[in-house]
Amino acid sequence: MTIATPSFDTPGLADLLDASSQEQLDALEFGVIGFDADTVVQRYNAVESQAAGLSPQRVIGEPLFTNVAPCLNNFMVAQRFEDAAEQNSELDDTIDYVLTLRMRPIKVKLRLLASAGGANRYVLVQRR
Repeated sequence: MTIATPSFDTPGLADLLDASSQEQLDALEFGVIGFDADTVVQRYNAVESQAAGLSPQRVIGEPLFTNVAPCLNNFMVAQRFEDAAEQNSELDDTIDYVLTLRMRPIKVKLRLLASAGGANRYVLVQRR
């Protein structure tokens, strides 16, 4: 029995991503950025690397909201992760967003994921 590759909308995706190998992350059809409680990027997949033009070597180990993607450092994205952490609550929001860093503005859907006991938090990027 083969397990289907998760989609952008798969329920419980944060836990699946935590348990995924790098090869499994790279097989997904959307961008994945996983970061720890200090907002330091720990996971980064091939789709996001190619779309953003940033190598994993340049991103992993860097603070997400200041060094990697300052265009996400606002009330719509970063603040939601802060609020969830302060309340020790889960976060699973999907929002329409426009990415602007190092590229022409591009409309995307972002899925913001944090599970109360999860190792990482995630920003998933689905380009249209």
